[in-house]
Parts: sequence; structure tokens; C-alpha cells
Amino acid sequence: MANVVVVGAQWGDEGKGKIVDWLSERADVIARFQGGHNAGHTLVIDGVTYKLSLLPSGILRPGKLGVIGNGVVLDPWALISEIEKIEAQGVSVTTENLVIAENVPLILPVHQDLDRLREDAAGRAKIGTTGRGIGPAYEDKVGRRAVRLADLADPATLEARLDRLLAHHDPLRRGLGQPGIDRDALKAKLEEIAPKVLPFAAPVWKLLAERRRAGDRILFEGAQGALLDIDFGTYPYVTSSNTLGGMAATGTGLGPGSIDFVLGIVKAYTTRVGEGPFPTELDDAVGQHLAEVGREKGTVTGRDRRCGWFDAVLVRQTCTTSGVNGIALTKLDVLDGLEELKICVGYELDGSRVDYLPIASEQQARVTPVYETMAGWSASTAGARSWAELPAEAIKYVRRIEELIHCPVAMLSTSPERDDTILVTDPFAD
Repeated sequence: MANVVVVGAQWGDEGKGKIVDWLSERADVIARFQGGHNAGHTLVIDGVTYKLSLLPSGILRPGKLGVIGNGVVLDPWALISEIEKIEAQGVSVTTENLVIAENVPLILPVHQDLDRLREDAAGRAKIGTTGRGIGPAYEDKVGRRAVRLADLADPATLEARLDRLLAHHDPLRRGLGQPGIDRDALKAKLEEIAPKVLPFAAPVWKLLAERRRAGDRILFEGAQGALLDIDFGTYPYVTSSNTLGGMAATGTGLGPGSIDFVLGIVKAYTTRVGEGPFPTELDDAVGQHLAEVGREKGTVTGRDRRCGWFDAVLVRQTCTTSGVNGIALTKLDVLDGLEELKICVGYELDGSRVDYLPIASEQQARVTPVYETMAGWSASTAGARSWAELPAEAIKYVRRIEELIHCPVAMLSTSPERDDTILVTDPFAD
């Protein structure tokens, strides 16, 4: 059976939550493979809005198994809080429909402290983190001093992990003018949360392999977007994990041969939250239109998103680095009513034409977009569920995007509602 990876192909906020939820009806297992609670998904189902950060989107569907893989960094307190909120909306979360990789690294209060302290100290050089401890937690993971979920069940191992953790963090805190970590208080917090999260722990790599052999369909759910990837994003204004399609394999322990289709989620325009380059950003009435009609505020942070024209150069680049087989184009309806539309088809840099975003930060800041102009449409695309319901100009816009990014549109989303989706190619088709 086909297994599908869903990744963002821009700077995040592309509408992955709705698409994953829509696809999860066809899947048996939905697995998160990177990121933390610094990014969120907003889903609207039967008029009810759900906001998820850590829980896989498929948790909203009965009979599906949600998985949090080892590539995620997990704040156990945020997880329990999210479970309680979603249960208050009538969604049950138990060990029957949620499992967490036993080797997942934990985000601790010290990580959040360090995140905010360093960002404050950076001043104008800040990178715009969410302050939720994601980066410091990943640093401790690769520094081999992380507390992992399974450690909460082993007192001796937990003691050793805390020794190594404090040996690193205490000097850092003193250098920032802060007192050292209260070890006893931290240990007590971990011992208190342990019985609430340990029941979900499992060898996810083994479980997924068994489910795959049994013929179950697995949907791998990414967070953020490819332009925030630690290696291929607009560094240093990126997240602290790999957000590309290939991370689905290492972030769950299931090999790359298990991936059959990579679906890239792409907005019909471009947005980003926080600092960093943005070649097609608009500071005019059109940018304001996109922000207002698209309701462009971060699900987790509530920060206003910067808005701009569709950048085909960037999406073509991310489709390549993530191995995207097809895209899901979202928020087409936000463009309704605009007389003309522009698509970035290249960049100018120091008098030369370039067809990709340079890796050097100072060059990224200096590129200027080369635009192609297309006619807009006055009719509404909102809620369309077939090509026949779309204006001719909207179809031309979609087809031109396909040509420019060298990748076909597999799905088209025309509203936040689950069923307002046009399916062109079923990613789960065998």
C-alpha cells in the first residue's frame, strides 16, 4: 500500500493541517516526524475549529493511530495541555490512538529559558524564534545530553542525563547573568509528569514496520516548511530541524524505501512569519488584502504573517530538495477579486538573472524578483470542489504554476473546510 509524506514547500503555514486531515481518511497511521510545538495546524471540521501543535492531525479521526516520531522534540507539559484541550472539544486521546517514540528528546523548562534569554541578548541579530525551547532542545540532542522519554522510567539514567545537562547549561546561564538550574525542582517536575506521558511510549520504528508489513497506509506529517530547513532554508532564519521530505524516514525510524509519494503543500501566494529574507514581500494594498482575506496570523504565536506574491523560483527549489511528486495548492480563494496577479519567475542579482535563491545571506537580501503578470478573476473560487466550478483565469493561474515549478498539482484547496478540495491525483493510489 502507498505511504505518503506531507511537507510544507514554502515558509510554513501553507495549510498542511487541513490537507493531512483530508488525507488521513485514507490512511491508517498518521506520524509526525520533526519539529515541536512551535508550529501549529488549524483545522475546521463541521464548523468546529481545532488547533493542534504536537498531536498528529489524524487524531481527530476515529480509528486512526497517531504517532509522534523520534525526530520531534517533545514538551511533555505542552502535550498534556493539548490533550486536555482537545478532549474538552470531545476528542478522546488514549494509548489506543496515540503512541510516542520512546527515544524522543524532551523539551525542558531550561530550554525555554535559554531560548528567550539568547534571543533577548541578540538584540537586532535575533532570528525570531517562538521562545518554546525547540532550538536548545535539538542542540542538546546532537550534543548527547538530552533527556529522552524512556529516561523517565529509569531513575539511574535520568540522574546521569541531568548531570550532563546541567554541566552544559549552568555555565551558559551564568554567562547570561542567570542563576544555575535548580536540579531538585527540575527532577521533581519530570517525576510528576512521567506517569502522564510514559504510557504513550513505544518503539515507534518497530510498530511502524509491523503496520507497514500488515498493509496499513502510513501518512507522514511534517511541520513548518522547506524554506525553514536547517540545511536548505534561509539560514540562519530557519528552524532547528530538517523539514524536507527525506526527514520522514529518519524521524520515524522507517527507511526511505517506505516512502511512495511526497506531497508538497503550497499556498497560492507566499507568506512567512518572523525575520529573514522574503523577495516577493508586499508592503502595499495587495499585501494587506492577502493578510486580511487570508487571515494571516500564526496558529501558535498569533504573530502577523508577512505576505507577498507567489514565488515560483522558491517552490521549484523546494520541490527538488524534498523530492515532491505533486503539490496541494491551498488558499486559491484568497486571490479572488484581484484584477491582476504576479508570479515571481526569476531574480536579478547585481545585474544578472538567477534561477534559484543564493545560499549566502547577504545575496538573499539583495535579490529582486522578476515578475510575470497574469489576469485575475472576479468570480469566487471559495468552496469549489471541481475544475468546472473555477473561473478560466484561475485555472490558467494554476496551470502556469505547474509549468514554472516543474511539478503537477495533485490537490487544490478552496477554503479551510475539509471537503472544499479538488482531487486531481490521489497520493495514496497504488
